[in-house]
Amino acid sequence: MAVELRAVTESEFPDWLRALRTGFLNEPVVSDGLVADRLPHVDLDRTTGALEGGRVVATFRSFRQELSTVGGGRLTADAITQVTVAPTHKRRGLLSRLMASDLAAARERGDAVATLIAAEYPIYGRYGFGPASWTTEWSVDLRRAGLDPRRSGRPEDGGRIDLADAAEIRRIGPELHRRLARGRAGVTDRSPRNWDVGTGLGHRLEPWTEPYYAVHRSASGEPEGYVAYRCDDKWGDGKQPENTLTVGDLVAVTPAAEHALWRYVCSVDWVTTVRSGLRAPDDPLPLLLPDPRAARTVTHADMLWLRVLDVVRVLEGRTYPVADGLVLDVRDGDGFAAGRFRLDASPEGASCVPTTASPDLVLDVAELSRLVLGDGSPVRLALLGGIEEVVSGAAARAELLFRTPLRPFSPDVF
Repeated sequence: MAVELRAVTESEFPDWLRALRTGFLNEPVVSDGLVADRLPHVDLDRTTGALEGGRVVATFRSFRQELSTVGGGRLTADAITQVTVAPTHKRRGLLSRLMASDLAAARERGDAVATLIAAEYPIYGRYGFGPASWTTEWSVDLRRAGLDPRRSGRPEDGGRIDLADAAEIRRIGPELHRRLARGRAGVTDRSPRNWDVGTGLGHRLEPWTEPYYAVHRSASGEPEGYVAYRCDDKWGDGKQPENTLTVGDLVAVTPAAEHALWRYVCSVDWVTTVRSGLRAPDDPLPLLLPDPRAARTVTHADMLWLRVLDVVRVLEGRTYPVADGLVLDVRDGDGFAAGRFRLDASPEGASCVPTTASPDLVLDVAELSRLVLGDGSPVRLALLGGIEEVVSGAAARAELLFRTPLRPFSPDVF
């Protein structure tokens, strides 16, 4: 029986949800309430199913997203999510067909990149994606961290920490998040629904445990960051507290706010362990502790995967720390980003144009996608064979051009 790929209709959406839940090993039950909760917030034109005999056997959805790039610019992204193939239809090329159709539509719309969060590492490199940001989570043993409990909860910049509620975070959070994106590559935008659901103020079908919120304010009273966290309730032998505090979200737009919020969560009474949540790998948390070994890495993994669709827009849309020019020969089997481009960049701006000049570097679009947010290393990729260095020293020059002092930070899963 032939498998048809197309956008699903409203009447087919419940079956699409059932296939999605099956693919992610959730209970394959779709209630009217679940449909009513999800349907108003999806674009059915970009909600694709593979249908066989009227039954959905694969799911694929995309939506418009904005992604921060190096220097505070924004790129329009085709955000890909909710990708599954039924266990009865694996290895039949359905994902390849779905991906090809979506990327072609994204290129036609003028999206500069495609993005996704990969459930499994090996899947998406063959479609031109590369891991553009990484994430780390720490578990901090406060009993050996060495923090002074008399000072650790008090900001040192003349500001203060205030407890807050969800309504206040919903009010101040979006602008703080936008400020974070202006200063850090890799941040994806949050929709009003993201904020409503993330603060528990939107309609929810799942059980909800209200977190604690704390806001850092500068000496002038301006909000400069906030943290959302939850605590368990665990007591050990001898009536000793052994509670774990888990950070769900921490947004800070100044170093002072970031330091103060970390010190605050590490000073809550009865807490012996802090779980940091997913942070940038160069987050300052471990080095804020007198004993950084108290922060044990429990997760270090790829986070945001990126696929360049428009080389010119992506390379001209970011800033560069030094002045140099490189000719890049970009290989792309799907043709979206293929070509030879001359990049002339400096701290004042960048120009990227097609050229017939001899290349300095030859690389696949997946390798270019690793580099554009400033995290990937051209020198390391050349050593691994992912980049061909045609002109000696070109990889080292690319390292100086593309790398950034702060690694990209992608705080949200989508």
